[in-house]
Amino acid sequence: MLALKPATSAKLRAPLDWVELIRKQLPAAAVIDSITEATGLSQAELIRSLGLVERTIVRRKQGSELLTQDESEKLVRLARVIDRACCQVFGGKNDSGLDWLRSSNPSLDGNRPLDLLDTDIGAQLVLDTLGRIEHGVFA
Repeated sequence: MLALKPATSAKLRAPLDWVELIRKQLPAAAVIDSITEATGLSQAELIRSLGLVERTIVRRKQGSELLTQDESEKLVRLARVIDRACCQVFGGKNDSGLDWLRSSNPSLDGNRPLDLLDTDIGAQLVLDTLGRIEHGVFA
């Protein structure tokens, strides 16, 4: 996954590899910095979109701590959605994919896709919408 590759040294080939990485927990500083650098999202925007507590994340980054399993899972989910949007659906055009994630979307009841990524169901709705776009179905 584009946004997490620099932050992880593990070889991640299959979904079960990601499950194991989430269970081991991700390093806060490396992951947050990797995602913000790869996407251009601000740290505040990233944290807000996932429903995380900014003070907690900042403290973990400063102390070189690991994220909790729940926080790690949310960041992997975000990275999966960003990868799908930027690398697959919008043809490797980071700006197009990120613009789509930041724009209100009628098929998501006017919500910005980025604002739905704090829950698994919201992320699935975003992935489903990306699938419809990829297959030429109005989304």
